[in-house]
Amino acid sequence: MKNFFQFLNEASLSQASMQARKLNLKSDGHGGWLDTSGEFVAKTEKGKLVFYDRGRVEGGKDRPKGAIGRSPAPSAASKPEPKAAPAPKVPKSEAQPPPADVSIDNKTVTVAFGRFNPPTVGHEKLLKAAEKIAAGGDLKIYPSRTQDPKKNPLDPDIKVSYMKKMFPDFEENIINDPDMVTIFDVLVAAEEEGYANVNIVVGSDRQSEFENLAQKYNGDLYTFDLIRVVSAGVRDADADGVEGMSASKMRKAVLDDDFKSFRRGTPKTLDDGDTQALFDAVRQGMKIKKGKKQVVELWQIAPKYDPRGLRENYLNEKIFRVGDKIQNLNTGLIGEVIRRGTNHLICVTENGFMFKSWTKDLMEYTERVMDKKFRLPGKPNTLIGTSGYFKYAADMTPGFDKGDKTNLQFGAKPYRGYSASNIKEFINKYTVKSK
Repeated sequence: MKNFFQFLNEASLSQASMQARKLNLKSDGHGGWLDTSGEFVAKTEKGKLVFYDRGRVEGGKDRPKGAIGRSPAPSAASKPEPKAAPAPKVPKSEAQPPPADVSIDNKTVTVAFGRFNPPTVGHEKLLKAAEKIAAGGDLKIYPSRTQDPKKNPLDPDIKVSYMKKMFPDFEENIINDPDMVTIFDVLVAAEEEGYANVNIVVGSDRQSEFENLAQKYNGDLYTFDLIRVVSAGVRDADADGVEGMSASKMRKAVLDDDFKSFRRGTPKTLDDGDTQALFDAVRQGMKIKKGKKQVVELWQIAPKYDPRGLRENYLNEKIFRVGDKIQNLNTGLIGEVIRRGTNHLICVTENGFMFKSWTKDLMEYTERVMDKKFRLPGKPNTLIGTSGYFKYAADMTPGFDKGDKTNLQFGAKPYRGYSASNIKEFINKYTVKSK
């Protein structure tokens, strides 16, 4: 018969196991936990998962050089007999898109989720590839909601407006939805709309990231019969044509005040006047003053053009430290850094979902960019100065209409039956007048 202490010990281990299973970790059989690549990332201590920095192993000892992050190599005696290699399988993501003459599948939706900041002719190639993959079925294009002066200078509304001008063939497919902050939001919405299958179209350099993330939480956050992550084609930063055009190159052109290079990155559907207006909007979003030389570190604006600067700041722990909150620019996911690799980080969201990100795809996260009432489900936005905080406070105030769609600011025009004057009346009504 088990004694009371054995019962408590097993219960705590079970709790740690459940947490590890949620993070898709595998046990090494000795209380340690490995991620999907086989790296040692955590250990069960007092019934809880404790994450380890790179180079640490059981008992806090350093791992021998050459074995960092890997399971101990099996001894010669324990090595299994070699087996015949199985027939190679073609990954779903590399499968050929369906031919154009196939019947439309109403159960499948094709989605493209990206930053488009600013939109370029390279993005036009991605949208055309997505259209071909959709094969006449539903196609939805979701520009991300992230905005900051360095890597995402255009706010979502302006970005969507220019995308519809630049890509008129996809005007009805481009969706401006403030709730679609992450790729998870997009996938959950697709399931709620009744789709059984989903195609996610991304650039070739992001295919693996989206494949691992989307498949990892299928059956947990959402449930699809089939998820295909399809490449829109090879991207080459050194190429001169469409394949080499990127938003990073466009932001660099604005930094260099090089309108000619910027113009080469926009499609012919955008005339010179609108292109100049887009150039000016990007410059304003980057907080660059016209005609004045700016002192801006290139790795912050376009990290792919200054990888050395990014690496030096990262290795010196000036950015992306353990415990910092960051946002992945490709997927929109927000999480806390729990482990730092040589050029990547392991992060966990507030809901306990783990994701891996390359340093070049990250930005430090601040709630000031948020205009929604809740940062995450059950987590209200309480940062003073944001419109999201005002929405939350307004909903908590008696006499105000409820709803996330309010954009009321003090002194703004009336909306849904109340205005700044209503606020004044409410305050005066309940103010205790001095005698």
